[in-house]
Amino acid sequence: MEMVLQIVLLIAGFVALIKGADIFVDGSSSLAAIFKVPTVIIGLTIVALGTSAPELAVSTSAALKGSNEIALSNVVGSNLFNLLMVLGVCAIIKPVPIENVIKKRDFPFSIITTLLLFIALGIPMLIGVNLAAVKMSENVTLVSRVIGIALLLVFVAYIAVLIVSARKNPSQEEPVKTMSPLKSVLFILLGVGLIIAGGQFVVNSAKYIAAAFGMSETLIGLTVVAFGTSLPELVTSIVASRKGENGLAVGNVVGSNIFNLLFILGVSATLHPIPVNFASMIDFAILIVTSILVYIFALTKKINRLEGVVMVLMYAATVVFAALR
Repeated sequence: MEMVLQIVLLIAGFVALIKGADIFVDGSSSLAAIFKVPTVIIGLTIVALGTSAPELAVSTSAALKGSNEIALSNVVGSNLFNLLMVLGVCAIIKPVPIENVIKKRDFPFSIITTLLLFIALGIPMLIGVNLAAVKMSENVTLVSRVIGIALLLVFVAYIAVLIVSARKNPSQEEPVKTMSPLKSVLFILLGVGLIIAGGQFVVNSAKYIAAAFGMSETLIGLTVVAFGTSLPELVTSIVASRKGENGLAVGNVVGSNIFNLLFILGVSATLHPIPVNFASMIDFAILIVTSILVYIFALTKKINRLEGVVMVLMYAATVVFAALR
């Protein structure tokens, strides 16, 4: 009976996260529009925060509760899901065109920051660990507060570059739906409340379910939690594909991955240093390899259906590998 309750709470947590993020974006976008903030900046900041709010709520809640494996594996798992499943499904629906600015700036930046973080974590691991004797569940390195603050500083610099670029090259702006200032603030508060509550439900239920089935927190964070928190990106990209706006899918995925890695992991590590086990380092390596492979697909004019099928199969293989491990 307790297991059924925890599964219900897990699902309720995901619903609260997704609905809360949606309400938060509506309220924030409306308030920003009232104060004459350009829509392109709203999209680069508020909407990006809204779609990544579930990951932020789960990772920060997990870090504060000491469930560090969930905090880290949720970020890595969400980025893998975004790259392989979200983009892969969109490409299967309709080949995904790639904008030049994403190929030249955003996608390489995402890969480089992931690689640099992996190196920063790997150097102390190699110095202090006998790799031949290490176990998957053993902590081998640490995302320290210093690394967390560094990630946040890089994120701020990246957002600044995006805003400057957007102001220099303004695109056709769509009007933002506005509400009264009071209603906008109420939407923001309600959205934040749902996100926080949803994050608590997901972390607590995920920990219980992982323990009950003998699963590691790394595995459940990499699969169940990552899938649930990535639903906003999946839904947004699939809706865009069905409307023929498939170019939005790549920007949504790459932007969310950068947000996850720099802002969410940065906030989580700044709040509480995150011990990293050997399994998570392997997952990081898999993320780097898959990022490079998808980037190679993206170097052509579009990601085609066959490549989409390959990406979905790759995600299935990573889940099977994580489960068997």
